[in-house]
Amino acid sequence: MTPNAASASSGPSRRSFLASTAVATAAVAGGMPLLAACGGSDSGSRDGTTSGKDAKKILPTFVANNVVTPDIPSKNGSSVGFTGKLDLAGLKTSVPKKLGKGAKVTVMSPFWGSPPKGGNPYYTAMNALTGVDVVWQNQDGNTYDQKLGAVLASSDVPDVVVVPGWNMGGKIPSAILSKFADLGPYLSGDAVKDYPNLAAIPTDAWQRSIFGGKLRGLPMPSSYVTNIVPFYRKDLFDKAGYTVPKTTEEFVALAKEITNAKAKVWACGDMKWTAFNSFGVPSGGEKPLGWIVQDGKLVNRIELDAYLEALEWSRKLFDAGYVHPDFKLGKSQAIDPSTKFAAGEFLIYNTDISSWYGQQASQATQNPGFQIWGMDIFGTGGSDPVIYATQPANIFAFVNKKASESVIRDVLAVANATAAPYGTKEYMLTNYGVEGTHYAVKDGVPVKNDKGNQEVANAFVMIASPASTIAHPDLPDVARGQVEWQQRMGAFTKKSAFYGMQITEPSRWTNLSNDFEQLEDDIVRGRKKISDMQAAVSDWKKKGGDQLRDWYQKLLDENGTAAS
Repeated sequence: MTPNAASASSGPSRRSFLASTAVATAAVAGGMPLLAACGGSDSGSRDGTTSGKDAKKILPTFVANNVVTPDIPSKNGSSVGFTGKLDLAGLKTSVPKKLGKGAKVTVMSPFWGSPPKGGNPYYTAMNALTGVDVVWQNQDGNTYDQKLGAVLASSDVPDVVVVPGWNMGGKIPSAILSKFADLGPYLSGDAVKDYPNLAAIPTDAWQRSIFGGKLRGLPMPSSYVTNIVPFYRKDLFDKAGYTVPKTTEEFVALAKEITNAKAKVWACGDMKWTAFNSFGVPSGGEKPLGWIVQDGKLVNRIELDAYLEALEWSRKLFDAGYVHPDFKLGKSQAIDPSTKFAAGEFLIYNTDISSWYGQQASQATQNPGFQIWGMDIFGTGGSDPVIYATQPANIFAFVNKKASESVIRDVLAVANATAAPYGTKEYMLTNYGVEGTHYAVKDGVPVKNDKGNQEVANAFVMIASPASTIAHPDLPDVARGQVEWQQRMGAFTKKSAFYGMQITEPSRWTNLSNDFEQLEDDIVRGRKKISDMQAAVSDWKKKGGDQLRDWYQKLLDENGTAAS
């Protein structure tokens, strides 16, 4: 097995298309000022949300796609899983006729790495499949927010623009409302049945695609369950006889047992993200998820005692010397830990679930004894963990408001193909390219060649995706492990007050929480104190936090809570 052997996954693990752990982590941790509106005008209200009966009128009818049956069905909000070998002759057809009418469609999208030249065999084959002449305007994913802002501020906007949630800062939310088309006339209610693969996208993901009171976005669905996994070296655990911890207290004791600085072995990386899940702190990456109702009052994550306790626990690991020194250098998400984790310099770290497959695949030939595995998120003080659900979509493709109906329908024709489920001909072409040109199937495992790795990346998957899926025919045990981990963690997962709602915060409060992530990292590393966070929270309240709470409370009163 080689690192480029095909792995299929959508949802959080679809982020394996990103070029590095740092970028994948940005996708997880990068915050976004979420938006939508109650207003019905084309420009949209500048703040609010759309839910309940108003949303129901807008949402597409859900029609399950029964073209392919997964080996592991979704449970507790998990992805579906496939563990069998791939039979190209047995692939199903989910798009029986070409829906596109031949329009030329320009697409701007983030790209990590060197974009392929236009007219390559992959682009040509996808255009032939969909009947649409898609022309790509790929932009550097690392600086995409800058390019996005400039393009949306101009009068020259491409037909389709992909906007990841972590790039929705500054004036981007307002631009989404004013620059992009309402897809409701083509997709709302039973209209979506013209596009069966889009009809099979989960309703929650469509709910997140309502911007400015209109269905504007084509979503990339995510798993309901957190995508941050505490990984460990199972091979080294088994060899040393270590027991996987079931509480935060057991974790600290284990960290002490593992750490031997003289031998250059440390227990772990920065465990802050896992600590938040262990102590029951809502996600901070996607802003409305940071609010919960506690004792009848709307409370932000930064006001919770559990928030400070999670930071204090994470800090103790640093203070005791159990954290690998590399993580002291800066933010955990700025570090690619894979090499030193593979070398056994530390045995535990947390990152995106896609690393489960990525690390195992990359080590298969050079370190055959290597085994990465995900430990269950542990609770504290004898309690179960309280895990908050991730947003059901956080990457969207938008269609230019000036696009003609024929162009919009051709974009939807492309999206219907790219949203095809795993196990179909359309999925294989979208994700792996042309057999013989971009990949070969060896013992039921599709393996991309160099041309496949160069051309079949970062492109059509961004327009729309199927429900969250995990499939690794080369490493079926990893696929099963990922899905079953999500299923177990899903049992402890709950929705925060504004789960699934697309919300526009008034601009005067948009940057109110900007400095908190840096302060978190400084506290965990000992550069700041817990009292500094308490002071920052007090400051936050005075500068608008309490007013923002009142604003969210009004939304809650009008729309109800998604929490369950």
